[in-house]
Amino acid sequence: MTNDTILERPLYDEALAAEFLNVSQSTLHWWLEGRRQGSKTYAPVLRREPTGSKEVTWGEFVEARFLREYRRTHEVPLSKIRDFVSILRDSLEIAYPLASARPWVGPGQRLLIHAQQESELPPELWAAYEVSSGQTLLTHPSESFLERVEFDDSEVGFVIRVHPNGRESPVVIDPEVRYGTPNVEGIPTETLAELVMAGDSVESVAKDFDLKLGYVVAALGYERVTSLAA
Repeated sequence: MTNDTILERPLYDEALAAEFLNVSQSTLHWWLEGRRQGSKTYAPVLRREPTGSKEVTWGEFVEARFLREYRRTHEVPLSKIRDFVSILRDSLEIAYPLASARPWVGPGQRLLIHAQQESELPPELWAAYEVSSGQTLLTHPSESFLERVEFDDSEVGFVIRVHPNGRESPVVIDPEVRYGTPNVEGIPTETLAELVMAGDSVESVAKDFDLKLGYVVAALGYERVTSLAA
């Protein structure tokens, strides 16, 4: 299966995707489907138009992680972010431009600058900026997003894996492994956490699954943060 098809693949329902993203389901639904508030209608951010689907594709999940990085530190004016993503879609002719390496790596970073300017995105929400030397630098939310995604080696460079706790952690989210469930070495983090909560020792769980002790500890840490954010 090609990676552009992977991006289009429905992988989660809204509730599960929101849980893995550590955002509320209502927030994720707004990003995906837009919403009506009073007499105003707000268009989706992650979709060109509402589809009525409560299924979340891998591409939508990855782009939602980018939005989440901004929600952590800014009150995002979604209309501006929507315009920004739309310009990138049209420029790259890719349904999920933020799930591609092209706007993030090398000369493609100029597209980020262009999209920011065209959408009149406030400077505090920029993904990149150009210094006087002509060099393009990524902002902290963009760097944080990129540190947690892994691209394939194709020309477009699609995101094929997410490292929710960073590259140093063994916890990964991979659409080809356990249907995109957070896991360590193919074992769902939820499964490991449930066994420990049921009374098994961390050492015995690690031995039973032939995992390094630190991998089980990382899984428990991931599940604890997820449960606290719920």
